[in-house]
Amino acid sequence: MQVSTAVETREAAVELARLVVEARLAAGAQIVGPVVSAFWHQGEFGTGEEWQLLLKTHAQRFEDLRAFLQDHHPWQNPEIAAVPIVMSSDEYAAWVRRTLLLDVEP
Repeated sequence: MQVSTAVETREAAVELARLVVEARLAAGAQIVGPVVSAFWHQGEFGTGEEWQLLLKTHAQRFEDLRAFLQDHHPWQNPEIAAVPIVMSSDEYAAWVRRTLLLDVEP
């Protein structure tokens, strides 16, 4: 699956991606930005520049990744959205599983 979140600066995106990948909660991360977001926040319309993180993970790691992001994210209520990868190459899927240590016996 691919999990997305966003942060305010490039530096924050790089640091959060590093922490998540080092913790093996994502096999890899892509940082996209800056992007412009339009949103409602505390009853007011706003726009802002953000850096998006696209985290490559497995459904078995989602709850741990979600909790980690909530603990380490600079925002109190960050976007944490997951979408399934419905098709991929067998090699890519194996790399994700291997990187996340899902194929390793405990």
